Amino acid sequence: MKIFKDKSDEQLISLYVDGNNEAFDSLLERHKDRIYMYIYHSVKNEELADDIFQDTFVKAIMTIRQGRYVENGHFSAWITRIAHNLIIDYFRQTKAENLQSTDDTDINILNRKELSDSTIEDSLVESQIHSDVRRLIRALPDSQREVLVMRYYKNMSFKEIADTTGVSINTALGRMRYAILNMRRMAEEHNIVLTL
Repeated sequence: MKIFKDKSDEQLISLYVDGNNEAFDSLLERHKDRIYMYIYHSVKNEELADDIFQDTFVKAIMTIRQGRYVENGHFSAWITRIAHNLIIDYFRQTKAENLQSTDDTDINILNRKELSDSTIEDSLVESQIHSDVRRLIRALPDSQREVLVMRYYKNMSFKEIADTTGVSINTALGRMRYAILNMRRMAEEHNIVLTL
């Protein structure tokens, strides 16, 4: 695996896509400690962390094999987002299955993500999400992009947008609706996760 040491993440992914399984082993070796610690610090359970860690890399492998991985030079942020989403899925499922009692001394109900300061990983993931959103907006048709920018970045009302663009309010609303639908579709097609 020493021959892969000088390769970038993207080069290793390309080699893996071309059938070189050792390239993925090298990628796993490079990122496993950081991803595992991120998961473990979130779930505070070694066995659960092991399961989510495995699921993270299985999902990454499947996405790459299906040709849905978009090379953007941010494999580290992408794999962290996969882990993060699997952690969220676990907690949602657990919450749906049972409510926790405050009498249970093994559970610290104040140990929740929304009550803590953001981490470096959170900042990286958030930065990647903003970058992905900007990329999706640039890919929209001009008329849809114009309405979306006016509404969300310039905080204009739909009446103001209609007056500025010379279209009816219904047309402005329709363009916004199609902009959001198109962004969701593109995000799904490129396996882009737009939530923390």
